[in-house]
Amino acid sequence: MTKELISLDKKHFIHPTSSIQQQQVEGAKVIFVEWEGIYLTDTEGKQYIDALSSLWNVNICYGREELANAAANQMKKLAFTSSFSTFSNKPAILLAEKIASIAPENLNAVFFTSGGSEANDSAIKIIRHYWRVQGKPEKNKILSRYRGYHGVASASTSATGIPEFWEMAGRTKEGYVHCDSPYGKSTDETIKSMVNTIEEVGAENIAAFIAEPILGAGGVIIPELDYLKKVREVCNKYNITFIADEIICGFGRTGKMFAVEHYDVLPDMLTFAKGVTSGYIQLGGVLISDNIYNVLKEKSVGTLMHGFTYSGHPTAAAVGLKNIEIIEDEQLIENSRKMGDELLKGLRELKASLNYVGNVRGMGLIGALELVKNPKTNERFAPDLKVASRVIESLHKRGVICRAVTYENTDIICFSPPLIINKEQISTLIERVYYAIKEVEKSL
Repeated sequence: MTKELISLDKKHFIHPTSSIQQQQVEGAKVIFVEWEGIYLTDTEGKQYIDALSSLWNVNICYGREELANAAANQMKKLAFTSSFSTFSNKPAILLAEKIASIAPENLNAVFFTSGGSEANDSAIKIIRHYWRVQGKPEKNKILSRYRGYHGVASASTSATGIPEFWEMAGRTKEGYVHCDSPYGKSTDETIKSMVNTIEEVGAENIAAFIAEPILGAGGVIIPELDYLKKVREVCNKYNITFIADEIICGFGRTGKMFAVEHYDVLPDMLTFAKGVTSGYIQLGGVLISDNIYNVLKEKSVGTLMHGFTYSGHPTAAAVGLKNIEIIEDEQLIENSRKMGDELLKGLRELKASLNYVGNVRGMGLIGALELVKNPKTNERFAPDLKVASRVIESLHKRGVICRAVTYENTDIICFSPPLIINKEQISTLIERVYYAIKEVEKSL
């Protein structure tokens, strides 16, 4: 069965963010067939700890029948109906109300999408429309950060600050500028880069600054606690709206419902996806502040010419409602905080016991360790060694799924396990990471 599936996979399935040539030579790396808790099982019966929650998104864990039942029950009543032309449905209305109730206090209106890339594209279009209806069409550029990841749709690819994502088809859109991320820099240095970029471009030309509170795909970059407050101050000073991209961070991942809560700031817009349904069904969206929504209600005349077939999908909304209920009822945000402390403790133990582990970091159940040639000087390995990728391969053999980030000559291993993970499972994960790194050490 596995061989047959691999053959069909080669012939028919173009994989996202994968090597087409490698797929044709090697076939599918693994074919999963079952899931439960924090584990995935492949066609050969091998079980893996999913230490990345698939793509940072399976927050409540695998195999929750409650979500399957929520989808099935809604499909029996009303599987789908369009939300165009002010048509509506009960689950979408209730989910919008629920998300507004748990979001930062000024965010009370929701525009639904099918995922994160669509959410960020929507936020960008909405904020440009916001300035346009106020007679400022020239205020349309989007400022983001290098190493930031905002998706791979047209606008979100251009906002993403990882050049590797521009190489396939270019940045596709004009009107995007980037400043430094907090990676390896102090708050003051990073804010200076932001201000310099604004003054060079002209604040009168910049619609919004979009930023992940914690940069996920860029390598789990956790800024200093004063960073986002200073970002907020700069945005206020230059009359630039602040979009918080919480697509990875939201719904308990960091030990708070949303990561901006750690930094005590209120964004003007907040994008979400991933953890809103824990990956059980496609859903994303944009939360919009009262101030922006009030302007749109007053000045946005005619039809808002933006939307997706599945915006406000009733089945997806029903799953989202049940997913948030589970997060709250089972106190998974508190578990994320507690087990996040255990994960960070384990990463620090790896740093103390291994030769090539540099900086380690974490907030809730998102964390990372860096592999460096000299931890004292932060000297990096040569890029051609692909140290992080080799550790990922060693972990795969040991039944662990993680992610390597190797942009700009970095070797970063990222962790983002389901929020139900327990202390024993974290201990097992750390042990396997230890032996995977030790194996790679021998070849360096």
